[in-house]
Amino acid sequence: MANTLFVRRTTRQLLAAFCLTLPLLSQAAEPKLVSPGKLTYGTAATFMPFEFTKDGQLTGFDIDLINALSKKVALTPAPMSMEFKGLIPALQGNRLDIINSAMYVNPTRAEQVDFVPYLMIGSRVVVSKDNPAKITGRDLSLCGKNVAVTLGGIEESQAREDNKKCLAASKPAINVLTYPAATDSAVAVAQGRADAEFLSTPGSVALMTEKPGMFIAVGPEFEADTHIAFAIRKGDTATRQLLENGLQALVKEGTYKQLIEKWKFPDSVSIFH
Repeated sequence: MANTLFVRRTTRQLLAAFCLTLPLLSQAAEPKLVSPGKLTYGTAATFMPFEFTKDGQLTGFDIDLINALSKKVALTPAPMSMEFKGLIPALQGNRLDIINSAMYVNPTRAEQVDFVPYLMIGSRVVVSKDNPAKITGRDLSLCGKNVAVTLGGIEESQAREDNKKCLAASKPAINVLTYPAATDSAVAVAQGRADAEFLSTPGSVALMTEKPGMFIAVGPEFEADTHIAFAIRKGDTATRQLLENGLQALVKEGTYKQLIEKWKFPDSVSIFH
């Protein structure tokens, strides 16, 4: 509950600032960029449908969004692919201007980076179609089971909280299996090494579309008011203004909505109404 309240409060504050900050792009403060004329962003391109590699090319909602936003602020997008766990250190080490990798807003990360939110999503429990472990959702049916999650992602913290609930109920512990990417977690479920995977709702839809007949989602969506955001260095107001101005322009002209429709996200993901 504390995490949910933090996300709601933080997002309200950020969106209030977003709405009140309406300078023209040309009036924005000049950010200190890693490379002049480029918006260098870090991404862990293993989280379909947000960022992933197809036919050797980066693609996904986040990639389309940052490409459109970069054009609005007259910069060239320059991606740097890396493991998710390396993104915040790379940002803090001034190797990146921003993180663009479907980063979930939470209190621990907010101590390390600032956020510019752009979507709101939930998560699902995904199992193989035959579901031999008889998992029914994010509940005590997970106790004693192998649950695959992305290392360092919100899914890992969710699974570890669920493990505490199992122990408090005198049930067997959850064996939390951490993987570098959501795709690795899906493979673990498909091969029977994991009984379930925690995955974002759009990610679960993409997975079941990509691999029809292999997976199902069980139980209701959970933590559906979770926000994902661009991450910037603490106190970097110039880059914050740059991103907010770019988002303003995309929302106003309809591109933001078009991208949501392109990637078949539900309307509920939009935080701009």
